[in-house]
Amino acid sequence: MKQSIYQSLHLRKKEGKKSFAVLIDPDKVNASVLDELMELSVDAKVDYFLVGGSLVISNQLDEVVQHIKTNCSIPVILFPGSSTQISKYADALLYLSLISGRNAELLIGQHVVSAPFVKQSGLEILSTGYMVIDGGAPTTVSYISNASPIPADKNEIAMCTAMAGEMLGLKLIYMDAGSGAKKAINETMIESVAKNISVPLIIGGGIIEPEKAYRNCKAGADLIIVGNAIEKNSTLIKEMSAAIHSVMIKV
Repeated sequence: MKQSIYQSLHLRKKEGKKSFAVLIDPDKVNASVLDELMELSVDAKVDYFLVGGSLVISNQLDEVVQHIKTNCSIPVILFPGSSTQISKYADALLYLSLISGRNAELLIGQHVVSAPFVKQSGLEILSTGYMVIDGGAPTTVSYISNASPIPADKNEIAMCTAMAGEMLGLKLIYMDAGSGAKKAINETMIESVAKNISVPLIIGGGIIEPEKAYRNCKAGADLIIVGNAIEKNSTLIKEMSAAIHSVMIKV
């Protein structure tokens, strides 16, 4: 029986292993760019592709996912910016609930509207507590969500928010500084959250150097997401993957 993506993430966390996902924005790629990303990712042993973005304006989501699935065995997880960003061709969907904000539409409202379509998609549904952390600059996600991010120095707020998400039954916690963030999430905040939850912890936004990805993993991140830096320099995939996979936490 094929192992689910959640089972694989949970098992890797249990074994102290770290995971790496390359984030692909459907608006910013074509077939040749995808082919290059897939080749580099396979060689670097990338664990997952995330596909999506805060504002997908093209009609390429299905096409991008199908291209990856046809030419590559790396699992594809949807990272939707809205309830319309669903493709039945992917493997799983991050079903995001914005627990760091107070926008009811992104906490539960859009989920109610999308539930029948999500259910019919056949995708593995990964209920995810999504936490936006201040990255030092306005980001698309903060603008679209109309919600203030958690201040970068308020570790206790992030910790309590993540704890609440886990106790509400969410399977994953995703802390994101947002695409184009000037500052990535600091390691003390990651450590504070990681020590107080047992579900896998995802970290993304503003990670532009392998050393930062490595430090995030040492602090307790289970899955590192990198998108913007790879869009600018795809050869970073190999270094990022090596840095992340070099971390092994004794459990």
